[in-house]
Parts: sequence; structure tokens; C-alpha cells
Amino acid sequence: MKQPETKLILGDCRKELKQLKDNSIDLIFTSPPYADSRVNTYGGVSPDKYVKWFLPIAEELLRVLKPTGTFVLNIKEKVVNAERHTYVIELILEMRKQGWLWTEEFIWHKKNSYPGKWPNRFRDSWERLIQFNKTKKFHMYQDEVMVPMGDWAGRRLKNLSDTDKVRDPSKVGSGFGKRIANWVGREKAYPTNVLHMATETKNRNHSAVFPTDLPEWFIKLFTKKGDWVLDPFMGSGTTVSVANEMQRNAIGIEILPEYFKLAKTEIAPKLESKPAQMALLDSKGKYVTAKSK
Repeated sequence: MKQPETKLILGDCRKELKQLKDNSIDLIFTSPPYADSRVNTYGGVSPDKYVKWFLPIAEELLRVLKPTGTFVLNIKEKVVNAERHTYVIELILEMRKQGWLWTEEFIWHKKNSYPGKWPNRFRDSWERLIQFNKTKKFHMYQDEVMVPMGDWAGRRLKNLSDTDKVRDPSKVGSGFGKRIANWVGREKAYPTNVLHMATETKNRNHSAVFPTDLPEWFIKLFTKKGDWVLDPFMGSGTTVSVANEMQRNAIGIEILPEYFKLAKTEIAPKLESKPAQMALLDSKGKYVTAKSK
């Protein structure tokens, strides 16, 4: 198999995405600055202007994504004047008008979310991961993210009752039934769309770093080795780094030089220890350095 490539681009994704080829990316996984968040670093975008700001980016992402590819957007509504702002919902509706399919929504449950106290709400312990696609037929490798059945299966399946061996109608009138015997012999099961992952990270130099487990899970689900992964809001390079370790080609775009430098510092040493190729491009698309082994 051809050795994976890693491309880090310093520049504004609104411009740099135009340099990428049509239908060239298998997975877009990114977390753009949330509305009015990271003001001291990214400047912040007003919730009322967020949709207008993001739609041109979404249009370019739609162009570069393969028909069989997937776009996963990590985002969260902001509280404005004591209520949740609707910009995420508005963005979904406008992206559908662009041609995106709103295929699925995953919830990232942050198991160790920051303990806080607010007068009218509890601590925020989840974020959205919204799945968009260009077509109804997209690549999805569900077996790659299956989970162990757990200890309960051994205990529960040892002694099956008569009702366990047939489709047992729901006793609460939901219309759903179960046949416990279907689980006999199974070692793994398909996961739900709720991902329970801690927020812990080794990178303390970026204002909003998600755990490596998060992009890893989606890279497993939607790509195979040799596919292309794109993060247009690269930050310190978590997605790109994980993609490289998983033998995927990766492109990361970052507008801030300090975070671009962090990503370079994180990723370059990994490529030196194994066959790989890395390209660092400046905002004009010129190669800063190139490594190949």
C-alpha cells in the first residue's frame, strides 16, 4: 500500500479549500469555532451571523467531498439571553438547501465535563456531532466500531426462558419486542449513537482540544486505510495526527500560525519514525518543508 501523505496548510480555509480537487475527500471531521467562542484566539463569530459565515465553507466542503464520503461537524448551541440560540438548527436547514443530506446525529457525552454552577441550568456535558452526506449511499464500516457484549451477556444468556426464545411483545405497549436468544454466541454488538468519552487531553496549549478517541472512532467508521481525511479547522492537529497514525492520508488547514506550529511540532516527529510523506504549506500554497522516507 502506498505510504500515507500528511499535508498541513497555514491559511484561511475559506480560501485554501478552493485549492482542493472536486470529490477528493473521504471524511471531513472538524470542530469550527463555536459562535462567540474563542474570541481571544479566533475572533469569534456572532450567533446571528454564524450561518452566513459558515455556508460558503460548507459549499466548498460539499464540492471536495466524494459522493461516498461523510462530513461530521462537531458543534454546540450557545446560550444567549438565557436561552439556547437556534444557529445550529438554522445551519442544518440552510445546508440542506445547499444539497447536504442531514443523515444522522451523534452525541458526545463528556464523562468528566467541567463542574460548574449556573442559576438556571445544569453543567453542559454533551456536544453534537452532526453527520452530513452528499448521497444516500456512502461508505460506512460499522463492524469496525462494534463493542464487546459485556459481562451481562454471559449471565443473562445462560438460562433462557420460553419467552426469551421468541419475539416477546413489549409489556409497556411500545410495539417493540425482543428475542433474547438472538444474542447467544455473539461477542460484540453495534454501538449506539451516544459516545461516552472523557474530555481529557495531553495538549494543554490549545483552547478547545477534543480527545483523540473522538476522531479515531469516526475515522474507523467512515474510512479505510489509504482514504483521505480533512480537517479545515485543524487547531493543534488532533484529527490529522490520529488519521496519520491510522494510515490515512490527511489534510489540515489552520489559520493561526501559533496553532499551525503546534500541529507541526506534534505530527512531524511521528512521521520521522516511519515511512510517510509530509508537506507543510504556507498561506500562498508554497511548500515550507517536505519530508519523505
